Amino acid sequence: MTSSTIFSGVSPISLPAAVTGGNSPLTLRDMLFFLRMRWRWIVATTLVFLAMAGIYVLSAEPTFVASTQLVIFPQVSGTEAQRSFAEDAFIEGQLEIARSSDVIGETVRALGLDTDPGFVDQAPSLQDRAKNWLMGISSESDSESQEAVGTGPRQAQPQAEDDRIQDRAIATLLNMIGIRRVGSSTIIEISAAASTPQRAVDIADMLARQYIQKNIAMKANASRQYSEWLARFVSEQQRGLAEAASALASFTSNPRDQFKLAELQSATDARRTLYENTLNQLTEARQRITYPVSDATIVSQATLPLSKARPRSALIIAFASAVGLGVGLALAMIRHAGDRRIIRPHQIAESGGLPFVTLLATSRRIRNSHPARFLAAGTGSSTAAYPVIPGMAELSATVVGLRRKRRVVIGIVAVNPGSGASTIACELAVLSSISGAHTLLIDAAAQKSSLSKSIAPHSSTGLVDVLENGELIQTAALALTPTLRFLPLGKVEAVTPAIRLSSRRTQLSFAELKKEFDAIFVDISAFSASPDANAIAPELDGVLVVTSHGRTSIDDTMRVIDTLRNVGAEILGAIINHAPKRIDS
Repeated sequence: MTSSTIFSGVSPISLPAAVTGGNSPLTLRDMLFFLRMRWRWIVATTLVFLAMAGIYVLSAEPTFVASTQLVIFPQVSGTEAQRSFAEDAFIEGQLEIARSSDVIGETVRALGLDTDPGFVDQAPSLQDRAKNWLMGISSESDSESQEAVGTGPRQAQPQAEDDRIQDRAIATLLNMIGIRRVGSSTIIEISAAASTPQRAVDIADMLARQYIQKNIAMKANASRQYSEWLARFVSEQQRGLAEAASALASFTSNPRDQFKLAELQSATDARRTLYENTLNQLTEARQRITYPVSDATIVSQATLPLSKARPRSALIIAFASAVGLGVGLALAMIRHAGDRRIIRPHQIAESGGLPFVTLLATSRRIRNSHPARFLAAGTGSSTAAYPVIPGMAELSATVVGLRRKRRVVIGIVAVNPGSGASTIACELAVLSSISGAHTLLIDAAAQKSSLSKSIAPHSSTGLVDVLENGELIQTAALALTPTLRFLPLGKVEAVTPAIRLSSRRTQLSFAELKKEFDAIFVDISAFSASPDANAIAPELDGVLVVTSHGRTSIDDTMRVIDTLRNVGAEILGAIINHAPKRIDS
Protein backbone atom coordinates (compact mmCIF):
# COMPACT_ATOMS: atom_id res chain seq x y z
CA MET A 1 0.00 0.00 0.00
CA THR A 2 1.40 3.36 -1.05
CA SER A 3 0.93 6.67 0.74
CA SER A 4 1.08 10.34 -0.18
CA THR A 5 2.69 13.06 1.93
CA ILE A 6 1.66 16.70 1.97
CA PHE A 7 4.03 19.35 3.27
CA SER A 8 1.97 22.31 4.45
CA GLY A 9 4.84 24.65 5.23
CA VAL A 10 4.56 23.82 8.94
CA SER A 11 4.54 20.07 9.31
CA PRO A 12 4.17 17.08 6.99
CA ILE A 13 0.77 15.39 6.91
CA SER A 14 0.57 11.80 5.75
CA LEU A 15 -2.38 10.99 3.52
CA PRO A 16 -3.65 7.55 2.64
CA ALA A 17 -3.70 6.64 -1.00
CA ALA A 18 -6.78 7.57 -2.97
CA VAL A 19 -9.68 5.25 -2.33
CA THR A 20 -11.68 4.31 -5.36
CA GLY A 21 -15.38 3.66 -5.33
CA GLY A 22 -17.03 5.85 -2.75
CA ASN A 23 -16.87 9.29 -1.21
CA SER A 24 -14.90 10.11 1.92
CA PRO A 25 -16.99 11.14 4.91
CA LEU A 26 -17.38 14.81 5.71
CA THR A 27 -15.30 15.81 8.71
CA LEU A 28 -15.19 18.86 10.94
CA ARG A 29 -11.91 19.83 9.32
CA ASP A 30 -13.58 19.83 5.90
CA MET A 31 -16.38 22.06 7.16
CA LEU A 32 -13.93 24.49 8.77
CA PHE A 33 -11.92 24.57 5.56
CA PHE A 34 -15.10 25.27 3.59
CA LEU A 35 -15.95 28.18 5.89
CA ARG A 36 -12.42 29.58 5.70
CA MET A 37 -12.45 29.45 1.92
CA ARG A 38 -16.01 30.62 1.25
CA TRP A 39 -16.74 32.95 4.14
CA ARG A 40 -16.62 35.94 1.78
CA TRP A 41 -19.52 34.52 -0.22
CA ILE A 42 -21.57 33.96 2.91
CA VAL A 43 -20.77 37.37 4.38
CA ALA A 44 -21.31 39.19 1.08
CA THR A 45 -24.70 37.54 0.47
CA THR A 46 -25.80 38.22 4.04
CA LEU A 47 -24.73 41.87 3.73
CA VAL A 48 -26.67 42.19 0.46
CA PHE A 49 -29.84 40.91 2.10
CA LEU A 50 -29.24 43.12 5.12
CA ALA A 51 -28.75 46.12 2.83
CA MET A 52 -32.00 45.32 1.03
CA ALA A 53 -33.79 44.97 4.36
CA GLY A 54 -32.27 48.22 5.60
CA ILE A 55 -33.36 50.07 2.48
CA TYR A 56 -36.87 48.71 2.87
CA VAL A 57 -37.04 49.62 6.56
CA LEU A 58 -35.77 53.15 5.90
CA SER A 59 -37.91 53.79 2.83
CA ALA A 60 -41.14 52.04 3.84
CA GLU A 61 -43.89 54.28 5.15
CA PRO A 62 -44.57 53.55 8.84
CA THR A 63 -47.94 52.04 9.67
CA PHE A 64 -49.78 52.55 12.97
CA VAL A 65 -52.52 50.24 14.21
CA ALA A 66 -55.39 51.17 16.55
CA SER A 67 -58.05 48.77 17.87
CA THR A 68 -61.62 49.13 19.13
CA GLN A 69 -63.40 46.37 21.05
CA LEU A 70 -67.13 45.64 21.07
CA VAL A 71 -69.19 43.13 23.00
CA ILE A 72 -71.95 41.19 21.23
CA PHE A 73 -75.22 40.16 22.90
CA PRO A 74 -76.41 37.08 21.00
CA GLN A 75 -80.20 36.68 20.99
CA VAL A 76 -80.36 32.87 21.17
CA SER A 77 -82.36 30.31 23.11
CA GLY A 78 -82.60 26.55 23.51
CA THR A 79 -80.44 23.98 25.25
CA GLU A 80 -76.84 24.62 26.22
CA ALA A 81 -75.43 22.89 23.13
CA GLN A 82 -77.92 24.60 20.87
CA ARG A 83 -77.17 27.97 22.40
CA SER A 84 -73.39 27.49 22.01
CA PHE A 85 -73.71 26.60 18.34
CA ALA A 86 -76.20 29.38 17.68
CA GLU A 87 -74.00 31.89 19.52
CA ASP A 88 -70.95 31.01 17.36
CA ALA A 89 -73.02 31.31 14.20
CA PHE A 90 -74.48 34.63 15.36
CA ILE A 91 -71.05 36.12 16.09
CA GLU A 92 -69.62 34.90 12.77
CA GLY A 93 -72.53 36.58 11.05
CA GLN A 94 -71.83 39.83 12.88
CA LEU A 95 -68.18 39.68 11.80
CA GLU A 96 -69.24 39.40 8.18
CA ILE A 97 -71.64 42.31 8.62
CA ALA A 98 -68.79 44.41 10.00
CA ARG A 99 -66.71 43.53 6.90
CA SER A 100 -69.54 44.28 4.49
CA SER A 101 -69.17 46.90 1.79
CA ASP A 102 -72.06 48.88 3.30
CA VAL A 103 -70.25 49.39 6.60
CA ILE A 104 -66.90 50.06 4.88
CA GLY A 105 -68.55 52.46 2.43
CA GLU A 106 -70.31 54.42 5.16
CA THR A 107 -67.00 54.68 7.01
CA VAL A 108 -65.32 55.99 3.87
CA ARG A 109 -68.04 58.60 3.35
CA ALA A 110 -68.16 59.60 7.03
CA LEU A 111 -64.41 60.25 7.15
CA GLY A 112 -64.27 61.71 3.64
CA LEU A 113 -61.63 59.22 2.57
CA ASP A 114 -62.96 59.09 -0.98
CA THR A 115 -62.12 62.79 -1.39
CA ASP A 116 -58.59 62.37 -0.02
CA PRO A 117 -56.20 61.87 -2.99
CA GLY A 118 -53.46 60.61 -0.68
CA PHE A 119 -55.75 57.82 0.51
CA VAL A 120 -57.39 56.84 -2.78
CA ASP A 121 -54.25 56.99 -4.90
CA GLN A 122 -51.79 55.52 -2.42
CA ALA A 123 -49.77 52.59 -3.72
CA PRO A 124 -50.49 49.27 -2.02
CA SER A 125 -47.83 47.95 0.30
CA LEU A 126 -45.67 44.96 -0.50
CA GLN A 127 -47.75 42.85 1.86
CA ASP A 128 -50.99 43.96 0.21
CA ARG A 129 -49.57 43.25 -3.24
CA ALA A 130 -48.59 39.76 -2.18
CA LYS A 131 -52.03 39.21 -0.66
CA ASN A 132 -53.78 40.45 -3.80
CA TRP A 133 -51.56 38.31 -5.99
CA LEU A 134 -52.33 35.21 -3.97
CA MET A 135 -56.03 35.99 -4.12
CA GLY A 136 -55.84 36.44 -7.88
CA ILE A 137 -56.69 40.13 -7.83
CA SER A 138 -55.06 42.09 -10.63
CA SER A 139 -54.89 45.77 -11.29
CA GLU A 140 -55.69 45.05 -14.92
CA SER A 141 -59.37 44.76 -14.07
CA ASP A 142 -59.36 48.33 -12.81
CA SER A 143 -57.78 49.63 -16.00
CA GLU A 144 -60.18 47.60 -18.13
CA SER A 145 -63.16 48.93 -16.20
CA GLN A 146 -61.77 52.44 -16.56
CA GLU A 147 -61.49 51.99 -20.31
CA ALA A 148 -65.02 50.59 -20.41
CA VAL A 149 -66.26 53.64 -18.55
CA GLY A 150 -64.45 55.89 -21.01
CA THR A 151 -66.32 54.35 -23.93
CA GLY A 152 -69.76 54.95 -22.39
CA PRO A 153 -72.02 57.97 -22.75
CA ARG A 154 -70.54 61.28 -21.72
CA GLN A 155 -73.28 62.03 -19.22
CA ALA A 156 -72.60 58.75 -17.41
CA GLN A 157 -68.84 59.29 -17.10
CA PRO A 158 -68.85 61.57 -14.02
CA GLN A 159 -71.09 59.17 -12.09
CA ALA A 160 -69.00 56.20 -13.15
CA GLU A 161 -65.83 58.03 -12.11
CA ASP A 162 -67.30 58.74 -8.66
CA ASP A 163 -68.29 55.10 -8.31
CA ARG A 164 -64.81 53.99 -9.32
CA ILE A 165 -63.20 56.29 -6.76
CA GLN A 166 -65.65 55.06 -4.12
CA ASP A 167 -64.85 51.43 -4.95
CA ARG A 168 -61.11 52.09 -4.80
CA ALA A 169 -61.47 53.79 -1.43
CA ILE A 170 -63.50 50.86 -0.11
CA ALA A 171 -60.96 48.35 -1.42
CA THR A 172 -58.09 50.36 0.09
CA LEU A 173 -59.80 50.59 3.47
CA LEU A 174 -60.68 46.90 3.39
CA ASN A 175 -56.95 46.09 3.11
CA MET A 176 -56.23 48.36 6.06
CA ILE A 177 -58.65 46.85 8.60
CA GLY A 178 -58.84 43.61 10.49
CA ILE A 179 -61.86 42.22 12.34
CA ARG A 180 -61.61 39.18 14.58
CA ARG A 181 -63.23 37.44 17.49
CA VAL A 182 -61.24 37.54 20.72
CA GLY A 183 -60.85 33.91 21.68
CA SER A 184 -64.16 32.17 22.43
CA SER A 185 -65.69 35.25 24.00
CA THR A 186 -68.46 37.45 22.63
CA ILE A 187 -66.00 40.33 22.13
CA ILE A 188 -64.87 41.33 18.66
CA GLU A 189 -61.88 43.54 17.90
CA ILE A 190 -61.74 46.00 15.01
CA SER A 191 -58.20 47.03 14.04
CA ALA A 192 -57.28 49.74 11.56
CA ALA A 193 -53.87 50.49 10.06
CA ALA A 194 -52.96 53.94 8.76
CA SER A 195 -49.97 56.12 8.07
CA THR A 196 -50.68 58.32 11.10
CA PRO A 197 -51.80 57.35 14.61
CA GLN A 198 -54.81 59.69 14.60
CA ARG A 199 -56.16 58.36 11.32
CA ALA A 200 -55.86 54.80 12.61
CA VAL A 201 -57.90 55.77 15.70
CA ASP A 202 -60.51 57.59 13.60
CA ILE A 203 -60.96 54.66 11.23
CA ALA A 204 -61.25 52.07 14.02
CA ASP A 205 -63.80 54.11 16.03
CA MET A 206 -65.81 55.15 12.97
CA LEU A 207 -65.92 51.58 11.69
CA ALA A 208 -67.24 50.40 15.07
CA ARG A 209 -69.92 53.13 15.10
CA GLN A 210 -70.94 52.39 11.51
CA TYR A 211 -71.22 48.71 12.36
CA ILE A 212 -73.49 49.51 15.29
CA GLN A 213 -75.60 51.81 13.11
CA LYS A 214 -75.80 49.08 10.48
CA ASN A 215 -76.90 46.62 13.14
CA ILE A 216 -79.55 49.03 14.41
CA ALA A 217 -80.72 49.75 10.87
CA MET A 218 -80.99 46.05 10.12
CA LYS A 219 -82.98 45.41 13.29
CA ALA A 220 -85.21 48.42 12.62
CA ASN A 221 -85.80 47.27 9.07
CA ALA A 222 -86.63 43.76 10.27
CA SER A 223 -88.98 45.19 12.89
CA ARG A 224 -90.62 47.41 10.25
CA GLN A 225 -91.25 44.46 7.99
CA TYR A 226 -92.56 42.43 10.92
CA SER A 227 -94.77 45.34 11.96
CA GLU A 228 -96.25 45.63 8.49
CA TRP A 229 -97.04 41.94 8.45
CA LEU A 230 -98.55 42.14 11.93
CA ALA A 231 -100.67 45.10 10.87
CA ARG A 232 -102.13 43.08 8.00
CA PHE A 233 -102.61 40.11 10.30
CA VAL A 234 -104.34 42.29 12.91
CA SER A 235 -106.75 43.56 10.26
CA GLU A 236 -107.60 40.01 9.28
CA GLN A 237 -108.05 39.01 12.90
CA GLN A 238 -110.25 42.06 13.47
CA ARG A 239 -112.53 41.10 10.60
CA GLY A 240 -112.69 37.52 11.80
CA LEU A 241 -113.50 38.65 15.33
CA ALA A 242 -116.29 40.91 14.05
CA GLU A 243 -117.77 38.05 12.03
CA ALA A 244 -117.60 35.67 15.01
CA ALA A 245 -119.18 38.26 17.35
CA SER A 246 -121.97 38.92 14.81
CA ALA A 247 -122.70 35.19 14.45
CA LEU A 248 -122.80 34.79 18.22
CA ALA A 249 -125.16 37.73 18.64
CA SER A 250 -127.50 36.39 15.95
CA PHE A 251 -127.61 32.96 17.54
CA THR A 252 -128.08 34.31 21.08
CA SER A 253 -131.23 36.18 20.09
CA ASN A 254 -132.89 32.91 19.14
CA PRO A 255 -131.09 30.07 20.94
CA ARG A 256 -132.22 26.66 19.71
CA ASP A 257 -129.15 24.53 20.36
CA GLN A 258 -127.09 25.01 23.51
CA PHE A 259 -124.15 23.11 22.07
CA LYS A 260 -124.01 25.40 19.04
CA LEU A 261 -124.15 28.38 21.35
CA ALA A 262 -121.19 27.14 23.37
CA GLU A 263 -119.23 26.52 20.19
CA LEU A 264 -119.81 30.03 18.87
CA GLN A 265 -118.95 31.50 22.24
CA SER A 266 -115.64 29.57 22.34
CA ALA A 267 -114.70 30.64 18.78
CA THR A 268 -115.42 34.24 19.58
CA ASP A 269 -113.25 34.12 22.70
CA ALA A 270 -110.38 32.51 20.76
CA ARG A 271 -110.61 35.17 18.06
CA ARG A 272 -110.57 37.91 20.70
CA THR A 273 -107.52 36.41 22.47
CA LEU A 274 -105.55 36.04 19.21
CA TYR A 275 -106.44 39.58 18.21
CA GLU A 276 -105.31 41.00 21.53
CA ASN A 277 -101.98 39.09 21.42
CA THR A 278 -101.30 40.15 17.87
CA LEU A 279 -102.12 43.74 18.77
CA ASN A 280 -99.66 43.61 21.65
CA GLN A 281 -96.93 42.22 19.35
CA LEU A 282 -97.66 44.98 16.85
CA THR A 283 -97.25 47.58 19.57
CA GLU A 284 -93.90 46.07 20.63
CA ALA A 285 -92.70 45.92 17.01
CA ARG A 286 -93.54 49.60 16.50
CA GLN A 287 -91.64 50.40 19.69
CA ARG A 288 -88.59 48.57 18.36
CA ILE A 289 -88.81 50.64 15.21
CA THR A 290 -89.00 53.85 17.21
CA TYR A 291 -86.42 52.86 19.83
CA PRO A 292 -84.12 50.22 18.25
CA VAL A 293 -81.46 48.52 20.41
CA SER A 294 -78.18 47.22 18.91
CA ASP A 295 -76.82 43.74 19.50
CA ALA A 296 -73.36 45.23 20.12
CA THR A 297 -71.86 48.02 22.15
CA ILE A 298 -68.39 49.55 22.37
CA VAL A 299 -66.49 48.48 25.47
CA SER A 300 -63.08 49.98 24.58
CA GLN A 301 -62.48 52.79 22.17
CA ALA A 302 -59.25 53.05 20.17
CA THR A 303 -56.31 54.88 21.68
CA LEU A 304 -53.36 56.51 19.97
CA PRO A 305 -50.66 53.91 19.26
CA LEU A 306 -47.33 54.75 20.86
CA SER A 307 -45.16 53.07 18.22
CA LYS A 308 -45.43 51.92 14.64
CA ALA A 309 -46.69 48.44 13.94
CA ARG A 310 -45.06 48.04 10.54
CA PRO A 311 -42.45 47.67 9.27
CA ARG A 312 -41.12 45.56 12.13
CA SER A 313 -37.50 46.54 11.87
CA ALA A 314 -36.03 43.97 14.24
CA LEU A 315 -38.05 41.12 12.71
CA ILE A 316 -37.19 42.16 9.16
CA ILE A 317 -33.48 42.47 9.95
CA ALA A 318 -33.48 39.08 11.69
CA PHE A 319 -35.36 37.48 8.81
CA ALA A 320 -33.05 39.07 6.24
CA SER A 321 -30.02 37.84 8.19
CA ALA A 322 -31.36 34.29 8.33
CA VAL A 323 -32.33 34.26 4.65
CA GLY A 324 -29.05 35.89 3.60
CA LEU A 325 -27.08 33.38 5.65
CA GLY A 326 -28.99 30.49 4.12
CA VAL A 327 -28.68 31.79 0.57
CA GLY A 328 -25.01 32.59 1.15
CA LEU A 329 -24.36 29.06 2.39
CA ALA A 330 -26.20 27.62 -0.60
CA LEU A 331 -24.27 29.77 -3.08
CA ALA A 332 -21.00 29.02 -1.32
CA MET A 333 -21.72 25.27 -1.44
CA ILE A 334 -22.57 25.47 -5.15
CA ARG A 335 -19.42 27.47 -5.81
CA HIS A 336 -17.34 25.09 -3.70
CA ALA A 337 -18.75 22.00 -5.38
CA GLY A 338 -18.24 23.41 -8.87
CA ASP A 339 -14.84 24.96 -8.21
CA ARG A 340 -12.19 23.02 -10.14
CA ARG A 341 -9.35 25.25 -9.02
CA ILE A 342 -6.68 23.77 -6.79
CA ILE A 343 -7.23 24.92 -3.25
CA ARG A 344 -6.29 21.80 -1.27
CA PRO A 345 -3.33 19.44 -1.71
CA HIS A 346 -5.64 16.44 -1.40
CA GLN A 347 -7.04 17.21 -4.85
CA ILE A 348 -3.72 16.52 -6.58
CA ALA A 349 -2.56 13.81 -4.20
CA GLU A 350 -5.68 11.70 -4.65
CA SER A 351 -6.23 12.39 -8.37
CA GLY A 352 -2.65 12.03 -9.54
CA GLY A 353 -1.33 9.49 -7.05
CA LEU A 354 1.74 11.64 -6.38
CA PRO A 355 4.33 10.76 -3.73
CA PHE A 356 4.11 14.23 -2.18
CA VAL A 357 2.41 17.60 -2.58
CA THR A 358 3.92 20.73 -1.05
CA LEU A 359 2.23 23.99 -0.15
CA LEU A 360 4.27 27.18 -0.46
CA ALA A 361 2.80 30.16 1.30
CA THR A 362 2.98 33.70 -0.02
CA SER A 363 5.41 35.89 1.89
CA ARG A 364 5.29 39.68 1.75
CA ARG A 365 9.00 39.77 2.41
CA ILE A 366 9.64 37.72 -0.73
CA ARG A 367 6.93 39.25 -2.88
CA ASN A 368 8.74 42.51 -3.56
CA SER A 369 12.30 41.06 -3.73
CA HIS A 370 12.72 38.38 -6.38
CA PRO A 371 15.29 35.79 -5.18
CA ALA A 372 17.08 35.93 -8.52
CA ARG A 373 17.66 39.65 -8.05
CA PHE A 374 18.98 38.93 -4.57
CA LEU A 375 21.50 36.51 -6.00
CA ALA A 376 22.48 38.94 -8.73
CA ALA A 377 23.05 41.67 -6.20
CA GLY A 378 25.05 39.43 -3.93
CA THR A 379 27.01 37.39 -6.42
CA GLY A 380 29.84 35.68 -4.66
CA SER A 381 28.62 36.71 -1.22
CA SER A 382 27.21 34.68 1.60
CA THR A 383 23.61 33.45 1.39
CA ALA A 384 23.04 33.42 5.13
CA ALA A 385 20.61 36.31 4.89
CA TYR A 386 18.78 34.86 1.88
CA PRO A 387 14.99 35.24 2.30
CA VAL A 388 13.30 31.84 2.15
CA ILE A 389 9.69 31.31 1.05
CA PRO A 390 7.62 29.71 3.83
CA GLY A 391 7.40 25.98 3.15
CA MET A 392 10.50 25.88 0.96
CA ALA A 393 12.63 24.30 3.69
CA GLU A 394 10.38 21.23 3.79
CA LEU A 395 10.45 20.99 -0.01
CA SER A 396 14.23 21.26 -0.02
CA ALA A 397 14.47 18.47 2.53
CA THR A 398 12.30 16.30 0.31
CA VAL A 399 14.57 17.01 -2.68
CA VAL A 400 17.58 15.99 -0.58
CA GLY A 401 15.84 12.69 0.04
CA LEU A 402 15.27 12.33 -3.71
CA ARG A 403 19.01 12.74 -4.34
CA ARG A 404 19.63 9.68 -2.21
CA LYS A 405 17.44 7.84 -4.70
CA ARG A 406 19.64 9.01 -7.61
CA ARG A 407 17.24 11.78 -8.57
CA VAL A 408 19.87 14.40 -9.31
CA VAL A 409 18.59 16.26 -12.40
CA ILE A 410 15.19 17.69 -11.51
CA GLY A 411 13.08 19.83 -13.79
CA ILE A 412 10.60 22.40 -12.51
CA VAL A 413 7.68 23.05 -14.85
CA ALA A 414 4.56 25.13 -14.22
CA VAL A 415 1.13 24.27 -15.54
CA ASN A 416 0.44 27.89 -16.52
CA PRO A 417 2.70 30.93 -16.77
CA GLY A 418 2.97 33.06 -13.64
CA SER A 419 2.92 30.14 -11.20
CA GLY A 420 6.41 30.92 -9.88
CA ALA A 421 8.33 27.92 -11.24
CA SER A 422 11.47 29.99 -11.87
CA THR A 423 11.43 31.34 -8.35
CA ILE A 424 11.01 27.84 -6.90
CA ALA A 425 13.87 26.51 -9.02
CA CYS A 426 16.10 29.33 -7.80
CA GLU A 427 15.06 28.75 -4.17
CA LEU A 428 15.78 25.01 -4.39
CA ALA A 429 19.17 25.65 -5.93
CA VAL A 430 20.12 28.15 -3.23
CA LEU A 431 19.00 25.91 -0.37
CA SER A 432 20.80 22.95 -1.92
CA SER A 433 24.01 24.94 -2.16
CA ILE A 434 23.63 26.15 1.43
CA SER A 435 23.47 22.52 2.54
CA GLY A 436 26.94 22.04 0.99
CA ALA A 437 25.92 20.27 -2.20
CA HIS A 438 27.50 21.42 -5.44
CA THR A 439 24.49 22.72 -7.30
CA LEU A 440 23.85 23.81 -10.86
CA LEU A 441 20.85 25.92 -11.84
CA ILE A 442 19.99 25.80 -15.57
CA ASP A 443 17.64 28.24 -17.24
CA ALA A 444 15.89 26.32 -20.07
CA ALA A 445 12.72 28.46 -20.12
CA ALA A 446 12.93 29.80 -23.64
CA GLN A 447 9.50 31.43 -23.54
CA LYS A 448 10.30 33.65 -20.55
CA SER A 449 13.86 33.47 -19.28
CA SER A 450 13.26 35.41 -16.07
CA LEU A 451 16.25 33.83 -14.29
CA SER A 452 18.71 34.87 -16.99
CA LYS A 453 17.31 38.39 -17.14
CA SER A 454 17.56 38.78 -13.36
CA ILE A 455 20.77 36.98 -12.49
CA ALA A 456 22.90 37.38 -15.63
CA PRO A 457 21.34 39.99 -17.89
CA HIS A 458 24.67 40.79 -19.62
CA SER A 459 25.92 37.25 -20.06
CA SER A 460 27.42 36.62 -23.51
CA THR A 461 27.26 32.81 -23.42
CA GLY A 462 24.69 30.40 -22.11
CA LEU A 463 22.95 27.07 -22.50
CA VAL A 464 22.45 27.56 -26.23
CA ASP A 465 26.22 27.95 -26.72
CA VAL A 466 27.08 25.02 -24.45
CA LEU A 467 24.88 22.75 -26.55
CA GLU A 468 27.16 23.57 -29.52
CA ASN A 469 30.44 23.43 -27.56
CA GLY A 470 30.52 21.54 -24.29
CA GLU A 471 33.82 23.10 -23.25
CA LEU A 472 32.07 26.43 -22.78
CA ILE A 473 30.33 25.09 -19.66
CA GLN A 474 33.23 26.29 -17.52
CA THR A 475 32.86 29.90 -18.65
CA ALA A 476 29.10 29.96 -19.32
CA ALA A 477 28.15 28.60 -15.88
CA LEU A 478 28.46 31.59 -13.56
CA ALA A 479 29.67 30.97 -10.01
CA LEU A 480 27.16 32.65 -7.72
CA THR A 481 28.57 31.07 -4.54
CA PRO A 482 31.35 28.55 -3.95
CA THR A 483 28.75 25.76 -4.20
CA LEU A 484 26.23 27.26 -6.61
CA ARG A 485 26.61 27.88 -10.32
CA PHE A 486 24.08 29.26 -12.80
CA LEU A 487 23.85 28.46 -16.52
CA PRO A 488 21.83 31.18 -18.27
CA LEU A 489 19.72 30.56 -21.34
CA GLY A 490 21.67 32.39 -23.99
CA LYS A 491 20.38 33.62 -27.32
CA VAL A 492 17.66 31.34 -28.68
CA GLU A 493 17.19 31.22 -32.43
CA ALA A 494 14.90 28.72 -34.19
CA VAL A 495 14.88 25.69 -31.88
CA THR A 496 14.69 25.91 -28.12
CA PRO A 497 17.40 24.26 -25.98
CA ALA A 498 14.87 21.82 -24.53
CA ILE A 499 14.04 20.49 -27.99
CA ARG A 500 17.74 20.17 -28.85
CA LEU A 501 18.48 18.34 -25.58
CA SER A 502 15.79 15.79 -26.39
CA SER A 503 17.64 14.88 -29.58
CA ARG A 504 20.67 13.66 -27.56
CA ARG A 505 22.89 15.05 -30.30
CA THR A 506 24.36 17.94 -28.31
CA GLN A 507 27.68 18.54 -26.59
CA LEU A 508 25.93 18.81 -23.19
CA SER A 509 25.30 15.57 -21.31
CA PHE A 510 23.44 15.34 -18.05
CA ALA A 511 25.42 12.21 -17.25
CA GLU A 512 28.64 14.24 -17.38
CA LEU A 513 27.10 17.02 -15.31
CA LYS A 514 26.11 14.53 -12.60
CA LYS A 515 29.77 13.68 -12.11
CA GLU A 516 30.53 17.31 -11.26
CA PHE A 517 27.38 18.44 -9.47
CA ASP A 518 25.39 16.88 -6.64
CA ALA A 519 22.11 18.55 -7.63
CA ILE A 520 20.95 20.04 -10.93
CA PHE A 521 17.75 22.07 -11.24
CA VAL A 522 16.34 22.89 -14.67
CA ASP A 523 13.82 25.71 -15.11
CA ILE A 524 11.42 24.74 -17.94
CA SER A 525 8.85 26.87 -19.76
CA ALA A 526 5.24 26.56 -18.61
CA PHE A 527 3.45 23.55 -20.07
CA SER A 528 0.56 25.57 -21.51
CA ALA A 529 2.94 28.06 -23.18
CA SER A 530 5.51 25.73 -24.76
CA PRO A 531 6.03 22.05 -25.72
CA ASP A 532 9.51 22.12 -24.15
CA ALA A 533 8.38 20.13 -21.11
CA ASN A 534 7.29 17.17 -23.24
CA ALA A 535 10.66 17.19 -25.01
CA ILE A 536 13.08 17.57 -22.10
CA ALA A 537 11.21 15.85 -19.25
CA PRO A 538 12.12 12.29 -20.32
CA GLU A 539 15.81 13.26 -20.25
CA LEU A 540 15.62 14.32 -16.59
CA ASP A 541 15.60 12.20 -13.45
CA GLY A 542 12.25 13.67 -12.46
CA VAL A 543 9.90 16.61 -12.73
CA LEU A 544 8.20 18.80 -10.14
CA VAL A 545 4.87 20.22 -11.35
CA VAL A 546 4.10 23.73 -10.07
CA THR A 547 0.54 25.01 -9.72
CA SER A 548 -0.88 28.27 -8.40
CA HIS A 549 -3.31 28.15 -5.50
CA GLY A 550 -6.79 29.27 -6.50
CA ARG A 551 -5.80 29.81 -10.15
CA THR A 552 -4.72 26.51 -11.67
CA SER A 553 -7.50 24.00 -12.29
CA ILE A 554 -7.23 20.39 -11.26
CA ASP A 555 -8.19 19.37 -14.81
CA ASP A 556 -5.25 21.25 -16.35
CA THR A 557 -2.91 19.83 -13.72
CA MET A 558 -3.99 16.24 -14.33
CA ARG A 559 -3.64 16.76 -18.08
CA VAL A 560 -0.05 17.92 -17.57
CA ILE A 561 0.78 15.00 -15.27
CA ASP A 562 -0.78 12.42 -17.60
CA THR A 563 0.93 13.90 -20.66
CA LEU A 564 4.35 13.92 -19.01
CA ARG A 565 3.90 10.38 -17.82
CA ASN A 566 2.89 9.29 -21.31
CA VAL A 567 6.16 10.63 -22.76
CA GLY A 568 8.17 8.74 -20.14
CA ALA A 569 8.80 11.43 -17.52
CA GLU A 570 8.76 10.62 -13.82
CA ILE A 571 6.57 12.97 -11.77
CA LEU A 572 8.31 13.35 -8.44
CA GLY A 573 5.63 15.51 -6.86
CA ALA A 574 3.62 18.69 -7.11
CA ILE A 575 3.93 22.16 -5.60
CA ILE A 576 1.00 24.47 -4.81
CA ASN A 577 2.46 27.96 -4.87
CA HIS A 578 0.96 31.24 -3.60
CA ALA A 579 -1.08 29.46 -0.93
CA PRO A 580 -2.51 31.71 1.81
CA LYS A 581 -0.99 31.18 5.23
CA ARG A 582 -4.32 30.11 6.74
CA ILE A 583 -4.14 26.96 4.57
CA ASP A 584 -0.75 26.04 6.01
CA SER A 585 -2.22 24.88 9.28
